[in-house]
Amino acid sequence: MTDTTKTDRSPWAVFLIFLQLGLTSFGGPIAHLGYFRDEFVTRRQWLTERSYADLVALCQFLPGPASSQVGIALGLSRSGYAGALAAWAGFTLPSAIVLVLFALGMASYGNAIPSGMLHGLKVVAVAVVAQAVWGMARNLCPDVPRITIMAAATCFVLLVPSAWGQVGVIAIAAVISLLLFSPQQGAAHDPLPIAIRRRVGLLWLMLFFALLLGLPLLAALFPNQALSMVDAFYRAGSLVFGGGHVVLPLLQAEVVPSGWVSNDAFLAGYGAAQAVPGPLFTFAAFLGASMNEAPSGWLGGLICLLAIFAPSFLLVVGTLPFWEHLRRSIHTQAALSGINAAVVGLLLAALYQPVWTSAIYAPQDFGLALVALVALMFWKLPPWLVVVGTGVAGWLLSTVV
Repeated sequence: MTDTTKTDRSPWAVFLIFLQLGLTSFGGPIAHLGYFRDEFVTRRQWLTERSYADLVALCQFLPGPASSQVGIALGLSRSGYAGALAAWAGFTLPSAIVLVLFALGMASYGNAIPSGMLHGLKVVAVAVVAQAVWGMARNLCPDVPRITIMAAATCFVLLVPSAWGQVGVIAIAAVISLLLFSPQQGAAHDPLPIAIRRRVGLLWLMLFFALLLGLPLLAALFPNQALSMVDAFYRAGSLVFGGGHVVLPLLQAEVVPSGWVSNDAFLAGYGAAQAVPGPLFTFAAFLGASMNEAPSGWLGGLICLLAIFAPSFLLVVGTLPFWEHLRRSIHTQAALSGINAAVVGLLLAALYQPVWTSAIYAPQDFGLALVALVALMFWKLPPWLVVVGTGVAGWLLSTVV
């Protein structure tokens, strides 16, 4: 055991380690998992390669942001529940603070920001989501049945554009895939270095479902803007399979039709979220700060941030005691194959509506989105640089064309 493994067990040490990652982890959830592996498997030796692979598999199986959930579990393994909260805070706060400041800047100085630059941020969102669709489709839709599930899911959610329509697609895909796929048993593995009793895990899971079912009832019985925000963002964090980009259609369906946030502000903030490190779910902080009704600003950002990440914490600590059994179930693996394909379909639908329809109006918009996509996928430029460059290019095009 190295010296670092003996000195980083306090919540404060865990916070500082994850704060460094939160300040430097650009590139999205797959890149985040690579940073975590290098930091905690290779350098600090908190867990073995097999244990880390199992932990990633669990968090990919659960709804919510996989990289944040892996971080919560790693913090839990080092310093208990305080360590889990410290890991989440360190990894999440840097990007959340920047996005709240961006929202406040748009609210106070929105007229001073060139409209072409804001349009450029909407255009770069097209490239980012297209890259995510392509990468996920290559990995999660490798054969005709899963491509078919993906296409059917896309058509369904475009025809039934609601959060519950998306949940229905995921449930139907799970049932269909149970009939179509029969994955083989997994290879040998090392137990995860986290000890939570099943009874305690069951209590956390009961709390998760109690909030998921109870918050809509409370919001209906006691109409209140803050409670409605908690309900909407908790539900979004509970029902998103596939990572940060897939939360886009759920959040758009919650905040834009209700008039909480304008569609232009939504897409501009989503574009800006690509330029900051850390988890994409911190986009919720931008939306909370941008609310047209109180609470907004810093308080609104904090409420939405805590609400969207709360399901991740509850699901991780609740599911860990049962994961050894789940990971060996071929039925679980089969259902997950169809769910993953449906997730790609949800993201493809989001690429069209609202991302494409709200950003691509003219040939120069398409050309700018294409250049941004090539810069991300083939030139391998940092996402923040592509976002900044596309915003500047959008401003220049608006002055020339």
